Amino acid sequence: MATNEPTPNDIITLKVIIKSTTEWFNFLLSKWKIIVIAGIIGAILGIGYSFKKKPVYTAALTFAIEDDKSGGAGGVLNLASQFGISLGSSGGSIFEGGNLIELFRSRTMVEQALMKPVFYKGDTISLAEMYIQNMKWREKWNKKPKLAEIQFIPGTKRKSFTRVHDSILGLIYTDLSKNSLYVGQKDKKISIITMEVSSTNELFSKFFCEELAQEVGLFYVTTKSKKARDNMEVLARQTDSIRRELNGSLSGLASANDNTFNLNPALNIRRVPSAQKQVDVQANTAILTELVKQTELAKVTLRRDTPLIQVLDKPILPLKTERFGKLKGLVLGGFLAGFLASFVLIIKKYYL
Repeated sequence: MATNEPTPNDIITLKVIIKSTTEWFNFLLSKWKIIVIAGIIGAILGIGYSFKKKPVYTAALTFAIEDDKSGGAGGVLNLASQFGISLGSSGGSIFEGGNLIELFRSRTMVEQALMKPVFYKGDTISLAEMYIQNMKWREKWNKKPKLAEIQFIPGTKRKSFTRVHDSILGLIYTDLSKNSLYVGQKDKKISIITMEVSSTNELFSKFFCEELAQEVGLFYVTTKSKKARDNMEVLARQTDSIRRELNGSLSGLASANDNTFNLNPALNIRRVPSAQKQVDVQANTAILTELVKQTELAKVTLRRDTPLIQVLDKPILPLKTERFGKLKGLVLGGFLAGFLASFVLIIKKYYL
């Protein structure tokens, strides 16, 4: 039968481990001055880092996605189909769930938000320029003529950018997407999406968060309601055209009636133009009635598709701030320096 008693090899191994640990501890204890000095230096460096490290400001914006699967919409679409027009669901599920989150992270949306104007330090500049000033890139660019002339004027169209503009915007986008921008659902059970922007500039975090949400919201609404808006515009043009034709037919009918006033009953051929105009008026009236119905249905569908993003909370100053405290720098710097000194002493004793 197996027993739980340790074998001689186990006892020897345990003794060796204890002895070896004691020896290393005594060795480090004998070098306590070096470790303490290293810890003090590390603590000083940690405090210095806490002074140099800028606080990080986080702007948060929450919004809910409108559910497009309401029962009332089906009745409207069925009614519209009776008039020979398909109003559809306009956007389907192209930008729902994870697709909508990725839309916030897309380079196109981020760059469009960066070109929005903001009032900063007494001047109106773009968010891209505000980011460049915050990163102090201009100080380095002044030494290079090609970069010194680079400007990001608010509202500049993408097609007018040079290769250098594209490279700079690419660097900004990479930094923001990796280090500053967060978009996701903090609770999977709730269909509320949170967007957070973190930076060392409080106003940039707030402005960029709001502009990106507005840019994505506008693109989302325009894209998802495009089919309904196109249908409504076509129907509106057709309605205006038929209304003009009807007005012309009414004027022609009145003129034809004037020409046949007190006409001899034997001259029926003179009444034909009046009868033709009457037919035109009736036909145009019937067409206009149907077009008005279809136009109103298109308006209902368009209202159903907009707005598609309901903003719940916007960033409000002062923003949430994360600072690297002096006490944290003192403790963390001292501990890391002491640990590193101990590690170096052990390696030096082991190999020498």
